[in-house]
Amino acid sequence: MSNAAGPVTQRRMISRGDILMLGVSAGVIGSVTGGLLLYSGMALIVSGANLGWLLLLPAVLVGAGIGWIMAHRVASRLP
Repeated sequence: MSNAAGPVTQRRMISRGDILMLGVSAGVIGSVTGGLLLYSGMALIVSGANLGWLLLLPAVLVGAGIGWIMAHRVASRLP
């Protein structure tokens, strides 16, 4: 008998180690990126350049966005 439905693909389940590494890497990369934007924006604001607000305000969104993208990559492996 043949398998009429086609071959069955094996998908790997996400382990606790994957979730831990996602949290660590998203936290570190998000903090570094957001922190650099925050620092450079504050340095420009203190020196009197209003351009610093363009770096300061989206710093949290950029840091959180990186973690969100990384979480979607891991979640796409779920069966």
